[in-house]
Amino acid sequence: MTKKLLLASTVLAGMTAAASAADLSRRAPPPVFTPVPVFTWTGFYAGLESVYTFSDRQRITTLGNTAATVDNVNVGRRPPVTSIESDGFGNVGGGAGYNYQFTPGSGFVVGVAANVDWTDIQKRRGVFGVGNLVAPGIPNPSNFRQSLEYLGTATGKLGYAFDRFLVYGTGGFAFGEVQYDAKFYTPAFALQFAGRYQGLDTGYVYGGGVEYAIPTDSFLNAFAFAKYLGLKYDAVTIKAEYLHYDLGSRNVLVGPVIPSANSYTSRFRTEGSIVKVGFNYKFGGY
Repeated sequence: MTKKLLLASTVLAGMTAAASAADLSRRAPPPVFTPVPVFTWTGFYAGLESVYTFSDRQRITTLGNTAATVDNVNVGRRPPVTSIESDGFGNVGGGAGYNYQFTPGSGFVVGVAANVDWTDIQKRRGVFGVGNLVAPGIPNPSNFRQSLEYLGTATGKLGYAFDRFLVYGTGGFAFGEVQYDAKFYTPAFALQFAGRYQGLDTGYVYGGGVEYAIPTDSFLNAFAFAKYLGLKYDAVTIKAEYLHYDLGSRNVLVGPVIPSANSYTSRFRTEGSIVKVGFNYKFGGY
């Protein structure tokens, strides 16, 4: 009887140990810690933008090239100095670039960028000078026209990122297609002198901006239409930027419409400001 009790106890103990071991084997493994990805501005980007351009009183200086035209400028028949102010919204623009952030999260960011914006702004300026000896009471009209078809930039960038918010300064090379026209009329409004230049002028640009990377769970990502085209990117950013551009000055010969030895030279200056608002797709991030 005692042997039977001992045998039963041993079997029961074995069954209990086996059940405990089986229960332990069914327990879930301890959770593995996965760090949250830290955002970085490092990577290539490309995007579109809309612009507003306004001038800073672009100066036009006129000189006479002969004794007669020098006298006309000196007495005010032709304007020695005038200026043109112009502004307008551009049609569309865009660009691409590369950023490098030294420390993910918050830290300094350097980069390069290239942009082209279709500005399509133009302005005319009419000036009435004093009359000439033949008709002293009737003014001599002069008309100037200045336009900037597009503005391109190739710039460097230095900024500081506060996680998804970036503040930066920028500056570099600028170029654009300009057109300058000068027309001088007689008091009877007959065209007497005319000059034109159309071509590429170059200069410099500087300014700054802010940019924000939209979180992936933000409702604004619903407007990131590139994902519907199958474009692979890791962030969409929105930006606002201000730049001051200076394309320098250009001399335009204002020659006679009817053959004559007389002529003028009008010197046009192109400078102004441009405000950009747009978005970028960022590639290569976390």
